[in-house]
Amino acid sequence: MIKKALQKYVYLSFFAIFRQNFIVMKKIINIPPYFYFILVTLVIIILFPREERFRYTFVEGKPWKYGLLTAPRDFSIYKSEQQLKMEQDSVINNFNPYFSWDKEMYNKQLERFKSDYEHFPKEFWNLEYKHYIEKTLKDIYTIGIVSSNDYAFLKNNRYAVFKVLQDSNKAIPHPTSTVFTPKSAYSYILEKCQKNLNANVLRSVDLNVYLYENMEYDEAMSEKVKQNDLRQISPFCGVVQAGEKIVDMGEIINEQTFQILFSFKQMQENQGGKMQVGGLIAGISILTVSLMLCFLLYLLYFQKKIYASKKDVVFLLFISSLFIFLTEICVGSKLFNVYIIPYAIIPIVIQTFFDSRTASMVHLITILICSLVVPYPFEFILLQLSTCAVAIYTLKNLNQRSELVRSAICILATYIIIYIGFQFFQEGDLSKVGWTVFICFGINFLFVMFTYPFIYILEKIFGYISNVTLIELSDINLPILTQFSERCPGTFQHSLQVSMLGTAAATKVGANPQLVRTGALYHDLGKMDNPAYFIENKMEGNNPHDNLSYEQSAQIIISHVQKGVEKAKSINLPPVLIKFIQTHHGTGKVKYFYNSFKNANPDKPIDEKLFTYPGSNPDTKETAILMMADSVEAASRSLKDYNEESIRGLVNRIIDGQIAEGLLNNAPLTFKNISVIKNVFVEKLLSVYHSRVSYPELKQTEREGNTDTASDAEPHK
Repeated sequence: MIKKALQKYVYLSFFAIFRQNFIVMKKIINIPPYFYFILVTLVIIILFPREERFRYTFVEGKPWKYGLLTAPRDFSIYKSEQQLKMEQDSVINNFNPYFSWDKEMYNKQLERFKSDYEHFPKEFWNLEYKHYIEKTLKDIYTIGIVSSNDYAFLKNNRYAVFKVLQDSNKAIPHPTSTVFTPKSAYSYILEKCQKNLNANVLRSVDLNVYLYENMEYDEAMSEKVKQNDLRQISPFCGVVQAGEKIVDMGEIINEQTFQILFSFKQMQENQGGKMQVGGLIAGISILTVSLMLCFLLYLLYFQKKIYASKKDVVFLLFISSLFIFLTEICVGSKLFNVYIIPYAIIPIVIQTFFDSRTASMVHLITILICSLVVPYPFEFILLQLSTCAVAIYTLKNLNQRSELVRSAICILATYIIIYIGFQFFQEGDLSKVGWTVFICFGINFLFVMFTYPFIYILEKIFGYISNVTLIELSDINLPILTQFSERCPGTFQHSLQVSMLGTAAATKVGANPQLVRTGALYHDLGKMDNPAYFIENKMEGNNPHDNLSYEQSAQIIISHVQKGVEKAKSINLPPVLIKFIQTHHGTGKVKYFYNSFKNANPDKPIDEKLFTYPGSNPDTKETAILMMADSVEAASRSLKDYNEESIRGLVNRIIDGQIAEGLLNNAPLTFKNISVIKNVFVEKLLSVYHSRVSYPELKQTEREGNTDTASDAEPHK
């Protein structure tokens, strides 16, 4: 009993904990959109460079753009990089490497020679030979023997002198020219042989075995001494007194003034920054929060649909924060020039998925926050806003690669022109333009060219769809569309006609025509499973609906919506296109079988669910246009006479009926939009079903004397 009670307690406790965590997780996941703004703002502030920023920007050879600048306190003047390098090179060039000395090597080899002497040839037993070898070995080891590698090291680095470490770490200079290698030491013994001695006798004994290195390169000591000498170089070359003038407005910044300003900047950042870090963080926080609040209010008041979608909010914040973080990393670590970052990608990407106004706003907020970090904020803002306008104007629809190339070229030209113009405005002299920045503009151009794969990655991550992808999916040679046209030729032709009507209407009312066109090609994909049950695919013979009840027939027709959704998901069709399948009938009824059932059973109650599509009503311009085009095109095939009056009456009756049923209540269409769509449908249907001129038949007498056939004759116009 106790065991069961404990088990029950554990189970109940586990369930309570799980339920509590589930509720907490649900609350965390269901967070309001403004929370994302708070989170991103905090991250931006945390990653913002903390070091105190120098308030002035200056370039050697250009005039000082600010007022009189005096030293607030004493500070040392740093040497220029060139001067420091010259002094470092001088230390390195005058440096002598260190060698360790083995003082016992001579004694060891001398003792070895004496012990081996008795085994030498008889010719060598002459004491003169013995004394000569002993004396020569002493001379050689006194001068020193180094290895061939160490000798090559001395020669290759042109060291005329090296230092030998003696007792008590005392270093004695030693000329490189006199030092021996084992090979040269052996040659020295033979060359210095006295006249009364025979060199061949000396060669009869292997004297190389007594010639070993007693000096060895000490790399650790050499490097230690070299680094110590380099550290002794002072980084300063003078002092500026408090109150002393540094530079005044209009003065050209020469090399000396540049070094003083650079030293002043270092002093400010190293000393003043620590005291003012609190104020710096406060300023960054106020400005960043203000700008992000403007971004939030824009979405809240002017883009409510975007603000209501968490995915859209996260996407816009991701694009903005990505470039802000890149800028902070670039400036903070000084990895590369900030103009390499392709900020023009921001409006290109956002305009591809949303609209140009949102693209401009996101780009503006991003650039203003980045300007708080970059060295030349006014120049930076001017360049980026200009390229944003050019990007939006030149790339309204990203349909082809050539459009992106053209836009990238225009962006590059804008960078160059605006930069040169700004330098003229500041300096008035083209010779003072920093031409190296154009390399950064060129790299920026190459990055803009990679917008295509970047958009593809964003599509996969966030589930958006671009015109490029829509064009690819509307290729009728794709396997799924080829299979669709073979199984359901009538439905496929109907889809093509719907795409024609929908594309024309979308163009007139400011919707996305490519989205409507692609959605139309896939909207009846569910008819592939039972093509014969749909009138447009019926061949001559029995109608399969003749053996079914009205309810069964209606269910088969209705099922093509759900089957189309399942088919679309199986081929990984984007959600935005699946929405066309779900909404192209909305919550309307299968009118043919519904009306037939009511006519056949006037007194019998009807279950309207059996005749009603379970989909959702369209809530975008594109899906609403497709619904209207689908119904109008299908109904137009039943007309007996194709003239403007009959077609207009049909179009008005179909669309007004959809409005009356409430199928278009969620669609963002005005009465003017619907009127324009009706006129477009009438115009296009008239062009499709226009009458053709019949070919005249030749009379009998003319046919006998004429070799032309009737089929070859031109129609009368």
